[in-house]
Amino acid sequence: MPALGSDRDTKQRSGEIRELPVKGATVLYAGAMAAVNAAGLVVPMATALGLRGLGRVERRADNSAGADGALRARVGAGVYRFANSAAADQITAADIGNDCYGVDDQTVAKTNGANTRSVAGKIYDVDAQGVWVKFS
Repeated sequence: MPALGSDRDTKQRSGEIRELPVKGATVLYAGAMAAVNAAGLVVPMATALGLRGLGRVERRADNSAGADGALRARVGAGVYRFANSAAADQITAADIGNDCYGVDDQTVAKTNGANTRSVAGKIYDVDAQGVWVKFS
């Protein structure tokens, strides 16, 4: 396509909420950390490779009896607080700006767990209640 030669009405989305197809036989709980798998289906974040962190599930999506894509989940991008891992995987203020890795649908860790975890998002902040993770 050639470069523009006049004004263009370029459509915009807020970028805050996406509605994406859910993997079959899956339940996503409101407030959970969501990921997308290699097939482009939403799943709960888990200790697994090949997932990409999406954000927070906005409302429960129960596709436990459905096929792949039979239901769509509302997933919010933004900055959300999730639980911090412990011991060597505990995230501190020194890690702000780094990637964090999904342990489960509510916990993030500092490392990839010897190449067993996928990137959840970017560490935005850390407080006594958990880790603030930025999803885009």
